[in-house]
Amino acid sequence: MPNHAQVDRRQSPAVVDVPRRYNAAADFIDRHVEQGRGERTALIDDAGSYSYAELQRRQNRAGNLLRAVGVEMENRVMLCLHDGVDFPALFFGAIKSGAVAVPINTLLTSHDYDFMLRDSRARVLVVSRPLFDKFEPVLAGQPHLEKVIVAGGEVAGYDSLDALMAEAPEELEGADTTCDDVAFWLYTSGSTGTPKGAMHLHSDLVQTAVLYGEGVLGIRPEDRIFSAAKMFFAYGLGNAISFPFYVGATTVAMAGRPTPDAVMGVLKQHQPTLFCGVPTLYSAILGGTGYTRADGSERLRLCISAGEALPEEVGVEWERRFGSPILDGLGSTEMLHIFLSNREGDVHYGTSGVAVPGYELKIVDEADQPVGVDTVGELLVSGPSSAMAYWNNRRKSLDTFIGRWTRTGDKYIVDADGYYHYCGRTDDMLKVSGIWVSPFEVESALLAHEAVLEAAVVGREDDQGLVKPQAFVVLKQPELASEELVTRLQAFVKERLAPYKYPRWVEFLDELPKTATGKIQRYKLRSR
Repeated sequence: MPNHAQVDRRQSPAVVDVPRRYNAAADFIDRHVEQGRGERTALIDDAGSYSYAELQRRQNRAGNLLRAVGVEMENRVMLCLHDGVDFPALFFGAIKSGAVAVPINTLLTSHDYDFMLRDSRARVLVVSRPLFDKFEPVLAGQPHLEKVIVAGGEVAGYDSLDALMAEAPEELEGADTTCDDVAFWLYTSGSTGTPKGAMHLHSDLVQTAVLYGEGVLGIRPEDRIFSAAKMFFAYGLGNAISFPFYVGATTVAMAGRPTPDAVMGVLKQHQPTLFCGVPTLYSAILGGTGYTRADGSERLRLCISAGEALPEEVGVEWERRFGSPILDGLGSTEMLHIFLSNREGDVHYGTSGVAVPGYELKIVDEADQPVGVDTVGELLVSGPSSAMAYWNNRRKSLDTFIGRWTRTGDKYIVDADGYYHYCGRTDDMLKVSGIWVSPFEVESALLAHEAVLEAAVVGREDDQGLVKPQAFVVLKQPELASEELVTRLQAFVKERLAPYKYPRWVEFLDELPKTATGKIQRYKLRSR
């Protein structure tokens, strides 16, 4: 059996020594059983709770059934699963067997799934029954797919995961993998083009679990963590799986859509100590029916946010109302999790904090030369959890992965105290009167107004062909929309920012277009 990673905590940051012979499943699941923690609760989902020993048995059954249906080492196994015990069982079962797990977004279209099946050349698809109908139109004629397995229900003509799991042995000898073998892929969101499969290694999970999970979040075995962000993408995968499973903590999983009411219900029922969300969710909870700490978890000690930058007003109001700070940070699919973050005892709302120990950052200009303090540039990151490349996409890989540095596609400035301030995605930045304007800065100013629930800012050309800011606003009380309110919002922004930054146009919407992970789709707003 491959060895476990060794962590030298005497150094700062901690150094993670991953041996050559290494299988991530052994470190995140098997280790707890081997070391006498098998009876600890690993996961609570909508159907019940599962110990580490039970999760190990399910992982082993999953790995065995994949081998039984013909999956060989390095074959891809696509997972389109709702959050619950089947997700980690299949994810680590595939990894332990030597296959490559490919978890994908559960909220995509049939066209997207057709592309991913063909692009990944997955041999096996495991799909939750409620999601099967989106796959059915594209299953015929797939050139590489050999087996479809349905989880949480049955479909005539296809194998049931429950039936196959019941027949599979509970003992599984892990594949003789190395730390540099590919363990899983994560597809990028594809909001600016076709999705790209970022290939991650067996060693990547433990790096993020130690450097961010323990080093910044401070997760401990006695913690109970709930991630509204789903397991299928990088942020949720760390929150709900790799962080708790590395230290032997408990994760709470919810299969359904993370609406404010549903999230508050889980917080109330399961009393987690750690909560992970995205800015739009925090804002929606605050803008709802007056929720307070008493309506959620009385044990909540810390929250984290990623996906988009957290507006200062949202962070301040959340901490006031719920009594727990939000650690806003920046991560990416390519880097697997957060590498730039605020931290407990050093929260600066309105900033992304400082580099996570073990990662290096630099801000560069268009010629890739470092810029000075308070100067806008593109953020680059270097760290041990970077994906090795994009699958079958050399040009994009060369554009993104530059030696040990990875382009983030985000514009930032760093202030004199070393804190990083988000300006916007490179594609979203505006140049007004020859000066860079951060959409996020304008959005934050709008969000400070008592009438505004959400805001998004994009560039629009005026009659002279010059780019100016345009704001799309969701109101807490939609019936208040009026030309008079437009004028008041414009004046409100002028009072807080340089006059040239105010939105020349303000349009009220019932809701903003968002991705499945809660990011605002500004490209859709630009095309209105």
